[in-house]
Amino acid sequence: MNALLLGPLRKVLAVACLSVATMILPLAAQAADSLKIGTVVWIGYGPFYVADKLDLYKKYGVKVDLKFFNDPALIPTAVASGAVDGGMQTYDQVIGSVAKGLKQKVVMPIDFSNGADAIVADKSITSVADFKGKKVGFNPLSPSDFLLAYALQTHGMTENDIDAINMTPEAIPGAMASGTLPIGVTYEPNVSQILAMGNGSKFHVVYSSKDAPGLITDVLVFDQKMISAHGKEVSAIIKGYLAGLDYMKKHPKKSAEIIGKVLGVSAAEVDEQMKGVYNIPLNEMSRNFEKSKATTSFYGSGDVIANLLVKNQQIPAVPDFAKTFDGSFVKALNH
Repeated sequence: MNALLLGPLRKVLAVACLSVATMILPLAAQAADSLKIGTVVWIGYGPFYVADKLDLYKKYGVKVDLKFFNDPALIPTAVASGAVDGGMQTYDQVIGSVAKGLKQKVVMPIDFSNGADAIVADKSITSVADFKGKKVGFNPLSPSDFLLAYALQTHGMTENDIDAINMTPEAIPGAMASGTLPIGVTYEPNVSQILAMGNGSKFHVVYSSKDAPGLITDVLVFDQKMISAHGKEVSAIIKGYLAGLDYMKKHPKKSAEIIGKVLGVSAAEVDEQMKGVYNIPLNEMSRNFEKSKATTSFYGSGDVIANLLVKNQQIPAVPDFAKTFDGSFVKALNH
């Protein structure tokens, strides 16, 4: 995604941010029509940036104040403490929070990686089956790990079949360029960097998030108390987001300029980055809440993610996925 980063260990770009310790009071201490939402700099959140710049929330009677974090891992804690009223997270973060007893719920899926996360390999390696016995570099317990685990699973393999190498996503291009690593799992812009090596003749994408749509999903999250007490405001912010998404479709040039200022890149770079994500329209959001094994469902993607987190002792047990979301807002807007 050309500056895209996904998951709890991604989306960290240069940005003026606030720490949890210095953040604002919870909604209970403010006017009920004001929402402070924790976020990070990420192309998939473009509709929120557009809605914020153009104040598209106003017509729905709510004011939204985006609070930027430089570490997405801090957002669940900020939501739990009331430092922010809600947050933009990845679904794996929600699974972790719920498994540990926090009552945080997804009210809306925002976007999912659509090729921006990928497994890149030497061109002599033509399929996932060819990974057996070979070194594969990836960042454990991150979206890269989830993508690799799913790719192996769908090919009847596990991480025991490969030589797993613990590496940061940013270190993978250098390792592959040196010839010490034949396979790497990373995200944009690292993917494009690797593919460009040797004038494009050395490496290729063997498997990507396009092959597992929805596995890596960004979501809008609120604490249950916030949902119960301020459902009207929660619905309003979703409507504002949808207005931003609609504006982006009708005015792509202006939208790219707005988003580019937040990301610190040109409008042309925004257009290129957008190819790596898919912002979910309202009429498709209900799929995430349906009970299905498909990765476009929170049940399907959650099963892959939660079992991996249990295996690595990050959570005590697989949670009840129905407790990770509240689909009533999306359902109401679809009727």
